[in-house]
Amino acid sequence: MRDPTAPVAAKPWWKSRTIRVNAVVAALVALEAGTGLLQPVLPVNFYTLVAVGLPVINAVLRVVTNQALCRRRA
Repeated sequence: MRDPTAPVAAKPWWKSRTIRVNAVVAALVALEAGTGLLQPVLPVNFYTLVAVGLPVINAVLRVVTNQALCRRRA
């Protein structure tokens, strides 16, 4: 078992689950805003579900996160 007081190495930002989830939601919102293709296949209350669910998902991912992010420069 890992010592909870030991420092954890930072991971690159693109490996963040929180950033990935938000990027997918942002891409779907942009797709819908630009094309209107998603609305006919989504349930009526989908936007409400996203508005309530995304902050909850972000909070859960934040709680389970144990690594900091870093910027890698080439």
